[in-house]
Amino acid sequence: MASDHNPPFRQQPTFTDAVTALEAAIAAADDERFGPALGQVAGLFGAAGPAEVAAAGPRLAALLPDAPPFPRSHLAMVVGACVEGGADPSACAGPVLAGLRGALTGAQRLVERWEATGGGPLPDPEEDGPAEAHERIEDPAVLDEWQAHLAVAGWWTLHLWQQAAWAVYAHAAVRAEARASGVTAVLLELARRYRGGFHDLKGLTCLAQLLDDEPLLVLDRPTGTGYLLRMDGLSDNFQLHTLLADVLIGGGHLPGTRPDPEVVALSRDAFLDGRKVIASGAFNLVAPDGSWLWNEGTPSDIPVLDGVRTLVLDPQPYERSWSAGRFIQEIPGDLRLERVLSPAEAAERLARTAPAQPAEEAFR
Repeated sequence: MASDHNPPFRQQPTFTDAVTALEAAIAAADDERFGPALGQVAGLFGAAGPAEVAAAGPRLAALLPDAPPFPRSHLAMVVGACVEGGADPSACAGPVLAGLRGALTGAQRLVERWEATGGGPLPDPEEDGPAEAHERIEDPAVLDEWQAHLAVAGWWTLHLWQQAAWAVYAHAAVRAEARASGVTAVLLELARRYRGGFHDLKGLTCLAQLLDDEPLLVLDRPTGTGYLLRMDGLSDNFQLHTLLADVLIGGGHLPGTRPDPEVVALSRDAFLDGRKVIASGAFNLVAPDGSWLWNEGTPSDIPVLDGVRTLVLDPQPYERSWSAGRFIQEIPGDLRLERVLSPAEAAERLARTAPAQPAEEAFR
């Protein structure tokens, strides 16, 4: 029997208990309880088993829309960690990407109000406090107190939403679902409009645009030949360029110099070890309308013609070289040949393409 000097043993809460407590705080709309409850969830995450983490991901994601704006981003980070720990990314993605959309919208609104109220250096999310920024951008006639709060929260937490969104966008199923639903198109447009200098969105936008199990029709103008390929996880056209040379030149279909095997491996699944490995160009990548497709772009830039992305290869107008590798190291890339077009089919397809733009026009 317990005495006054020996209180009864109290079992420490589990990660699942902490998730339940956070759900209760949200259900009660108790913002004061939310912070400590979220802190307990984060604190117990490391001790949770894989099954607990997998089960918690969708439960925590479902809480995001009703969480307070600033700590909501920290909850999103926990959701992202759950996805990385085995939670269903598709079940978690919707609220995370909706939160990213809200943060992008808010951050851009802050930039616009900052410019409208005198401009100058934007607040540094790591060095400055949000209160002064809130006071500056709030205006009952333009941006009320709540909208100003959301704008400030978006600016100060966008980097956290980027990390959470990365965790779900790293999965092909999420990329396919978000593209099909139009979510990715909206996020890419918001990223395109964003003018703040403190958040680099390039990595996330490239990840969101990754194409998975995507057919690619390649027409080589000098030889009049055509090839149907399939690409997976290619994050930039440098990577695509290297793998095209490996598959088509290395496979004996086109003349030229096959890329170095190390360059090819770095474009597929090998990791850089600190050395700088140089890749060399073999083609000029051209769209069916004759416009150039730059190596700095992504395979999603390749236009769809008659239901399939169609790329024309022309001779290089000048020598090109670049550092070998993948822009998104975490995602392995693949390009494989499915069939060689018959001469008649290749000729018919090529007849529907325009000559490449002259270099002086392409560089304008």
